[in-house]
Amino acid sequence: MSGSNDQIAINTIRALAADVVGKANSGHPGAPMGMAPVAHVLFSKFMKFNSKNPKWINRDRFVLSNGHACALQYILLHLAGYKVSMDDLKAFRQIDSITPGHPELGVTDGIEVTTGPLGQGVSNAVGLAIAQAHMGAVFNKDNFSLIDNHTYVFLGDGCLQEGVASEACSLAGHLKLGNLIAVYDDNKITIDGDTAVSFTEDVEARFKSYGWEVLHVEKGDDDIAAIEAALKEAQKSKDVPTIINLKTTIGFGSLKQGGHDVHGAPLKKDDITQMKKKFGFNPEETFAVPKETYDIYNAAAEKGAKAEADWEALFKQYSEKYPKEASELTRRVEGRLPDGWEKALPTYTTSDAAVGSRKLSETTISKLAEVLPELVGGSADLTGSNLTRWKNAEDFQHPSTGLGSYAGRYFRFGVREHGMAAICNGIAAYGGLIPFGATFLNFVSYAAGAVRLSALSHLRVLQVATHDSIGLGEDGPTHQPVETAAWLRAIPNLAFWRPADGNETSASYLVSILSQHTPSVLAFSRQNLPQLANSSIEKAAKGGYVLEEVENADVTLVSTGSEVPLCLGAVEQLKSKGIKARLVSLPCFEVFETQSRDYKLSVLPSGSPILSVEAYSTFGWGQYSHDHFGLKAWGASGPYDQVYKKFDITPEGIAKRAEKVVAFYKKRGQPVFSPLISALDDISDE
Repeated sequence: MSGSNDQIAINTIRALAADVVGKANSGHPGAPMGMAPVAHVLFSKFMKFNSKNPKWINRDRFVLSNGHACALQYILLHLAGYKVSMDDLKAFRQIDSITPGHPELGVTDGIEVTTGPLGQGVSNAVGLAIAQAHMGAVFNKDNFSLIDNHTYVFLGDGCLQEGVASEACSLAGHLKLGNLIAVYDDNKITIDGDTAVSFTEDVEARFKSYGWEVLHVEKGDDDIAAIEAALKEAQKSKDVPTIINLKTTIGFGSLKQGGHDVHGAPLKKDDITQMKKKFGFNPEETFAVPKETYDIYNAAAEKGAKAEADWEALFKQYSEKYPKEASELTRRVEGRLPDGWEKALPTYTTSDAAVGSRKLSETTISKLAEVLPELVGGSADLTGSNLTRWKNAEDFQHPSTGLGSYAGRYFRFGVREHGMAAICNGIAAYGGLIPFGATFLNFVSYAAGAVRLSALSHLRVLQVATHDSIGLGEDGPTHQPVETAAWLRAIPNLAFWRPADGNETSASYLVSILSQHTPSVLAFSRQNLPQLANSSIEKAAKGGYVLEEVENADVTLVSTGSEVPLCLGAVEQLKSKGIKARLVSLPCFEVFETQSRDYKLSVLPSGSPILSVEAYSTFGWGQYSHDHFGLKAWGASGPYDQVYKKFDITPEGIAKRAEKVVAFYKKRGQPVFSPLISALDDISDE
């Protein structure tokens, strides 16, 4: 084996990429082989990390936005001394492996965010860079640069074609995030083939227009010196993010290098043989790592361990001079909430005025902002409608703009719903911060890809979603979210809240903030809602509770949000007709499902039919109710009360439907079992 130790290490990565994907018989060897030089230079010479403590707060963050290079990240983690063994590399893409197909946060130490869907990783990286800038502005002092890490992200042609990447990178340029360094793997190949068929824009000009510094490395396959020089230059940038356009050859060393055939399928055996011979490896050996390569990465790991030790010494001095700030930083990094913070949550009685729940949300955010300094967030250009900006909030902006500072906690995301949600994922992943984004509930659909990854990644991200139903009125069906709740409720590990009054609103924030590993979407009304007589934070925090109880009920009404007061009116109308109705408020399915069997059956018991009422599609209500009253089509344009009347979702309409349900089940003359019975009596529990 000949060549410099750096070249040997690069070729080792290329050979391992072929072996890892070949052993799994699934994956993408091309990108890892093409990006091996820059990956090696970055990890061995630039990245600040301690593989023995992957959670060190001031470590550099590395994000592989291009999910097609996932094998590369696991190889780097193995070489750098993280808990990724050679056996783990051999188990790539296998069930229950710590090296799953695409990197997942929480599965493998050293993985910062969940990537795979293109464009998400670079958007997360923007969030990571924002979090560092904010934490640094809050905690750094003269001679005490505690939070000063860089965020590095690798991205490819596919990432740059996704709209979410454009949204996030545009905002990153505006915010002048000098701590963000992107490496663009410009190999001109996607799954469909040469990018000439669909992607011929001038990427460098595009990023210059965003306000990024653009650097260029023409020979990314072998010009190690140029790669190192570009990364050094990028580190010098303090007031703008940097993208390095790195010209590479996909599948470098393969017989099919430069073509799309090497992009998404393992190399043939004869190809791996010739490649290993070319690089000086024994073609009969697999997963071979020369001592010289391990030595380079061991040295990088030792350098990182020393960097953390030096940081700890600096933090000790900081603690002596700034004990209050040191204690606060420690609390936030450890994920502990301030003692008694929940006492700031407002409570309500029936003597309080009827207001829209978006206004109740504003009051809650304003109270929480005073006691939770880690709460940060903003709106996608709807601040005045979402009501998310608290009094005296400072905007997060580069100081040079005169619009705020990096210490600001309120974000102007612009009209970028998808980018906003993906950026919030990165902020949450950084640590020490609880982010929220805001838009209309209907436009959470624009952010679906990132919301899904919030849940998969177990990230505490809040999405404030106002104008939550046909009750927004005149904007009509384009803005009325008939189907949105159904798909949000279908996402595992995501809490969709729809509060009916002030106490339920406070409960939704309470549980969302306590849920350290679950994201939440909080849906709020535009129209005014009365404060309910029997609601409380404690009751609503269970996800569902009995709002109006009656013995020997003929029917139970179950509802959410702005339809709960309508159901209260229906209960009174039914009473006048001799029909006894119970009323249940169910603001959050996900949280209700975590309650005990006995509690759930006390809320939705057997004995009488259950009718659900919601101004949405009825999809999904079968798990809780026998009959489902809602919308069968799109909404309509007009004043909100007229729109509700059009669809008969009024106290009168609900009462009529309930009468029919009661009559139907009386006619059957059979016991009425709770829909929960079949779900709770799971045969697997026997």
